[in-house]
Amino acid sequence: MIKDLFFQKQTLSFEVFPPKKDDEFTNAQNVLHQLSELQPDFISVTYGAGGSRSKRTVELASFIQNSLHIPAVAHMTCVGSSKEDILTVTDDMKQAGLSHVLALRGDRPTWMDDAQFENRAFAHASDLTRFLKEHTDLEVAGACYPEKHFEAESLDSDITYLKEKQEAGAAFFITQLFFENDSFYRFLEKKNHAGITLPVCAGIMPITSAKQLGTTVTLSGSSVPKELADIIATYGENPEDMRKAGIDYAIRQILDLKQHGADGIHIYSMNKPKTTRTIVEAIR
Repeated sequence: MIKDLFFQKQTLSFEVFPPKKDDEFTNAQNVLHQLSELQPDFISVTYGAGGSRSKRTVELASFIQNSLHIPAVAHMTCVGSSKEDILTVTDDMKQAGLSHVLALRGDRPTWMDDAQFENRAFAHASDLTRFLKEHTDLEVAGACYPEKHFEAESLDSDITYLKEKQEAGAAFFITQLFFENDSFYRFLEKKNHAGITLPVCAGIMPITSAKQLGTTVTLSGSSVPKELADIIATYGENPEDMRKAGIDYAIRQILDLKQHGADGIHIYSMNKPKTTRTIVEAIR
């Protein structure tokens, strides 16, 4: 089980996303072959909105685990799913030999009206975590937010919800991406004070283009420190210089996290093995 690794070492893991089209699967496998050469401790695979690509998530996670022999964590969102929907996917996971899942609420699908949203089967990711622990043998990971979830009233209230995930049976946490390590360290202090003892992987996304930063901040709600904003202002119009500066920023961020004893580093690879390799070679 992945949770046992945290007692042995500081872990290194990657996130990838499944192909949107079936004919792109071979390319996704090629990406994973390259990432596997970096010997990560595990690789997580994202989930399409509302579970729209759940079969591709399971298929790619199965390839990681059964062909590349690297532990795989399949993401699962529940906001638009019934309990029967979830069990259908977990059956697929069982058939594929998968044993780890990252339980997420997910974003509200565009097709959900207010009544459907208010009466959804799973109000929170902690509800999905509890359901999975009661009905499956899966090891369940959870997400956490160093700068709080954008819907939370405060970081303290978000920490309370995080503790519910621990009590529901989560085994470890992976953070939303962040760009300022001090925010992560403050989060760790608060979660420790609240009695949350599970390992936390620090989620890092290298920003290699100005456009990527805008999209990332919109989706994640992460704040942008002045140093990173200055990098965008200086190099944003020069793609190659921007790529190098963004990678360097991520490397320095990770080296600081490693020095401060982070339980694990989780790189949002964006299916870019070249960028990921540059970072990994610099931090090892």
